[in-house]
Amino acid sequence: MVRPPRFDRDRLLDAAVRLAASTGPTGVTMSAVAGDVGAPSGSVYHRFSGRTALLAEVWLRTVERFQEGCSEVLEAPTDPLRAVCAAARHVVAWSRAHPQEASLLLYRAEDFGQANWSEEHIRRAHRGNKRVRATLSVLAAGLGADGPRAAERVELAVIVLPLSVVRLHVWAGHPVPAHAEDLAEECAAALLGVPSPSTPATG
Repeated sequence: MVRPPRFDRDRLLDAAVRLAASTGPTGVTMSAVAGDVGAPSGSVYHRFSGRTALLAEVWLRTVERFQEGCSEVLEAPTDPLRAVCAAARHVVAWSRAHPQEASLLLYRAEDFGQANWSEEHIRRAHRGNKRVRATLSVLAAGLGADGPRAAERVELAVIVLPLSVVRLHVWAGHPVPAHAEDLAEECAAALLGVPSPSTPATG
């Protein structure tokens, strides 16, 4: 029986995520990844053609995993309001469950060398972004709004604002608190002008 490789791509990428989370993208080098897992440098070069490819894979794997979870929530068969609230909460919950990956999302693709990515890496990035934006457009239409501005407002509500809630705590070096989901949901609902189920009724 063939033994699985000791230093497979995911293990090396996990090390790169740890390095990026602790030192930023500049700390992700081929030698640093090799040193983190105790692998020979050749093992890293065998799986990634160079640092540019490594950085692209670190960024894309993180973003794709994040986008996949968001898309599953947004595309679930439910009414648009519930989808908005569930997506805003999911962003915070995912970030709490994956704190190192969440810290990477506070950077930009440009910080991970996007200007020098291969065409395939660029296509992967575009595919993921296109899927999310298409889903957000459908959600905006379901909320009675249409057009690029409405889709951008929904993106702000369900992704950008919740990530901002996460950022406050990540930058301060604190765990994301339990109430952050409610706060993200309330912000999303306020931006879109819809009631938030987590806000107690008054009167």
